[in-house]
Formats: sequence, structure tokens, C-alpha cells
Amino acid sequence: MPHITIEYSANVGDHHDIDALVATVHRAALANGLPAVDALRTRAAERTHYRIADGDPDHAFVAIALRIGPGREADAKQRFLVDVLDAAEAQLANDASSPLAVAWSIELTEIDPDFRVNRNHVRARLQQKAPR
Repeated sequence: MPHITIEYSANVGDHHDIDALVATVHRAALANGLPAVDALRTRAAERTHYRIADGDPDHAFVAIALRIGPGREADAKQRFLVDVLDAAEAQLANDASSPLAVAWSIELTEIDPDFRVNRNHVRARLQQKAPR
């Protein structure tokens, strides 16, 4: 059930490959083992209207929101946070020519199952694809 949203200032997209960032975060989440492949959804949202600190155009932000189902131990959730953030930060660090100073944040929220409806047709599709 994990949902990952990567929110970023538009200048990040001017200097970095956002699709690669999404792919890296998605892979890191799967490698961590907390989410099942058929439950994970990762997406990015650019923010075009923003101000950071003193307004310097070379300041940027990336805010990652992790939403998961309840029931995981605190240490598993902490490892998930660190694994995802480390992978995301490393992906952007691959481009040493970027002038940006990035403010990073990551937050994990548990989804209340009493107030969620989930209809996952991907799960059935993946089961059909599985080798027999």
C-alpha cells in the first residue's frame, strides 16, 4: 500500500532527470522490502510557485511523502525513511555540475484503514504474468 510522492521545486527539474529520481526512489523502496511490488506507487509533482530561504534561485527543495498501511515496527519505518532518502539524495548528487543547494525532507504517515478504499487491479495482472 505504500504511496510515495516526491514534491520538488521546478528548478530541480531544470538540472536533474526527474524520471530517474522517481525510478531510483521506487527501486530503493522495493529493495528495502517494506512494500510489496504490487502495492507500491511512486510519483513526482513539480511546484512552480515557491520561495526558499532568501529567495536565491539556486535554492531548491525535495520533499518526499511516504504513506503506508499501519502495523510496521518503528525500526522498520525508520529504515524505510533512511533508505528512500539516501537513494534520492544520491541520485541528485550524481550530477555534480548542478548549482543547486537542495533542502531535503521526508515524512512517513500511516494510512487509517477505516478511511481508505483500495481497488487494486494491478495485483491480479501481476499474478497472471507470474511464471507457473
